[in-house]
Amino acid sequence: MEEVEVYLGLGSNLGDRMDNLLRGLRALGNRITLTKVSSIYETEPWGYKEQPPFLNCVCEGVTSLSPESLLNFLKETEKSLGRRPTFPGGPRVFDADLLFYGQLVMRKAYLEVPHPRITERAFVLAPLSEIAPNFVHPLNGRTIQELLAQVEGREGVRLWAPPPISVLSLAKQRC
Repeated sequence: MEEVEVYLGLGSNLGDRMDNLLRGLRALGNRITLTKVSSIYETEPWGYKEQPPFLNCVCEGVTSLSPESLLNFLKETEKSLGRRPTFPGGPRVFDADLLFYGQLVMRKAYLEVPHPRITERAFVLAPLSEIAPNFVHPLNGRTIQELLAQVEGREGVRLWAPPPISVLSLAKQRC
């Protein structure tokens, strides 16, 4: 299979949130060639509000995994880093969402690409706008920068730290 550009949204709100993101990025780098990582943003919980704030970031990479295989890898990575089943929108040690898989549009019961709620989530659009402001959403034809300018909840997304890990250091770890 050819390599395709993918965007992933990462988050953590339990334990050492920054370390969880770092461990997640390193684990993802085992099967995805990460090419960009956004800064870290602290964000208010979305949906279920009675939980600690999240740290979120977005990464860009290339992979030869199919969308289904990539989803399985993301779920395995979440579990290996300590994610336990809770309820939708509940707290989690590490969360990895497939946001975009190239320009693919896919609707299956277990996988929707692009992520169906990306246009509603400032905590995804803010870091995504940092690394891919001109990426065009394949369904609505709007850039990430345009989507961020119109999304509600931007005030709940605060820059927290610079990118946590360089792509160069991830590449060295694979060698």
